[in-house]
Formats: sequence, C-alpha cells, structure tokens
Amino acid sequence: MSDKQILVHLTQVKDYRFQIAFDDGVPELTVDEPPPLGSATGPSPVQLLTAAVGSCLSDSLLFALRKFKQNPEPMRCEVQADVGRNPEGRMRVLRMKAVLTLGAAADQLEHLQRALDQFEEFCTVTQSVRAGIEVTVEVYDAGGARLK
Repeated sequence: MSDKQILVHLTQVKDYRFQIAFDDGVPELTVDEPPPLGSATGPSPVQLLTAAVGSCLSDSLLFALRKFKQNPEPMRCEVQADVGRNPEGRMRVLRMKAVLTLGAAADQLEHLQRALDQFEEFCTVTQSVRAGIEVTVEVYDAGGARLK
C-alpha cells in the first residue's frame, strides 16, 4: 500500500514527442528523443531521470542543512549518466554520478557532517534508482574542498 500516488498523463504529439500533463497544476512539459528517433524538442527520458536524481539530492541536502538553520546557498548540482549496452545488448543507464557544490565554505555551516551523513537516505528518487543503477555522490564546499 502506498502513502501517495503520482499520476502523469502523456499524449503523443508527433513521432517520439509527447506532452506530459501533471495533475497538480504544474505546467505541462514536452519530452522527445534525440535524433535520429526524435527531434530533441524537449528533454529525453534519460535526461529527465538524470535531472530527477540531481533535483532530489539537492533538495534533500538543502533540507538537511536548513533543518539546522544553515544557509548553503547558492547550491549547484551536476549529474552525469553513463548510457550504454547491458550484457543483453540493450541500451540502459549504466551508472550515475552526482556532484553537489555548496555556496558556502564548510567552516561556515554548523552540523554539516550530520547533514552529509544522512541526506542521501531521505532522497526518494535516488534511493529508488539505486535499486537498479549505481549512483555515486560527491559534495564540495564553495572553496572546492571535497566534503563527501
């Protein structure tokens, strides 16, 4: 039994281009495959998955730090998805790597280690994706010091 259901509606516009409608008033989104299948008029499904992982990780780390009334802004996140063939020869997302960069120096953020130790566990999307895809995460402060 789930606590919540998310419903999206996809309607084909042309070829591999679909319009996505969300039930909660979020603006519609066009998705499309890159050439040669589609014409790249919107993000591809792999780009959406990659963005979802980055967005969820960023939100989770921001929430963990704000819980301690800390301001790590402006944060940035870059996610790389490696796409290739699995042993059966099918195209798959093989692995992902997320690099989050805080907008503040580590020594300016209280309880930083506690937030770093737990924020990934609260990221719904990343933990779900990890059931089938390796996802590594690195965190840096504003000065470029690696924190995780």
